[in-house]
Amino acid sequence: MAPGNDFPFPASWPLLDAWLPDFSLPQLAFVFGAALVAGLARGFSGFGGALIFVPLAGAATNPKIASGLLLVIDGLLTLGMVPDGFRRANRREVATMLAGALFGVPAGTALLALMPSTTLRWMISVLVLCLLLFLISGWRYHRTPKTPLTVGVGALAGLFGGAAQMSGPPIVAYWLGGAIAPQTVRANLVLYFALSTLISATSYLIGGILTAQVLALSILVGPAYGLGLFFGSRLFGLASERTFRRICFSLIAAAALIGLPLFDSLRP
Repeated sequence: MAPGNDFPFPASWPLLDAWLPDFSLPQLAFVFGAALVAGLARGFSGFGGALIFVPLAGAATNPKIASGLLLVIDGLLTLGMVPDGFRRANRREVATMLAGALFGVPAGTALLALMPSTTLRWMISVLVLCLLLFLISGWRYHRTPKTPLTVGVGALAGLFGGAAQMSGPPIVAYWLGGAIAPQTVRANLVLYFALSTLISATSYLIGGILTAQVLALSILVGPAYGLGLFFGSRLFGLASERTFRRICFSLIAAAALIGLPLFDSLRP
């Protein structure tokens, strides 16, 4: 069992003992499945990856490992989108948003590094449910972005990102409803997430969250997330956007509830 683990599994697989000795086969299989589902969600809807993966993987390991793991696999697997995003983005607007993230990410990382595992899991599940309600509401900021507000949204997104890799919803709501072309919004998001990953990686290294154990897990779990992204993007178009969003919302709600420490006594 991993130190601080709240989701014990009794089984083990000798072939993995030398590589990931702190984790059993059921734990690894659960995290692999969580990555696959999270990748599918992000691939076909463009959102929801962190909201699904972090509470599930955090229940199987702990929130520090889950957040660090998602930072690595999502950052690496979306690198191919960065050059086009850089060309199309409003780089000044992205830089303004990142100015806020420079304050928010370290604060969120401090919470992740210092808070007890069980407390973090409660916090993350509640945060996921709140963000889910926010997404379902469909609220958008419909005015022209203002510099002070952009910095503030960046700080809030950075706080969520540092604590649980969940920076997306505040930024999407702010940019998607404003007076910005959809293509520019998408490019802004791609560039922002790529650059904020560098800020988060620096903070996670300083906070002791980005460890050799997390990097080893990313080699195992990364392919599942990549497969999810691949097949999810190809599933897009086979059903209506409304249907996919409902599926994604349901998966996010289920992940938040499963991730609650409240149900640990019911697990084997």
